[in-house]
Amino acid sequence: MKASELWEKYKQEVNIDIDNYEAWAFGDSPDKLAELVLKGIKVGTASAHILYELENEDLPREGEYSIILDSCENAVCIIKTTKVYVVPFKEVSESHAYKEGEGDRSLAYWREVHEKFFTNCLNEVGIEFDEEMLVVCEEFEVVYRP
Repeated sequence: MKASELWEKYKQEVNIDIDNYEAWAFGDSPDKLAELVLKGIKVGTASAHILYELENEDLPREGEYSIILDSCENAVCIIKTTKVYVVPFKEVSESHAYKEGEGDRSLAYWREVHEKFFTNCLNEVGIEFDEEMLVVCEEFEVVYRP
């Protein structure tokens, strides 16, 4: 199902008349991470603040909707952002790492995989990873499953 189709179903079921949403897939493992969202395990994500600046994109905001896509760009579910904050990489909390739901959900695991992920993303735009880099931490809830 396409994102637009899922959004139309959601709008009809909850009787809203807005069309403000983003459709996107999670980083390196979109299928695995989308499955964690569907299971209620993954309720948070993180991204490199500098990439928003470079792409002249607004940061996510509380109350915004996103349609999560799988690796084939099929719509998996709709989430609503409940909290957004920005901290240096080295200050991301154990609580946030747990909410991301990956691996053993520990901060050590989160740091290891996100340092690799951010290093790769930043290298593509000629920037080196640094533990002082700002990270956009986002928390969300699933509001619709097809």
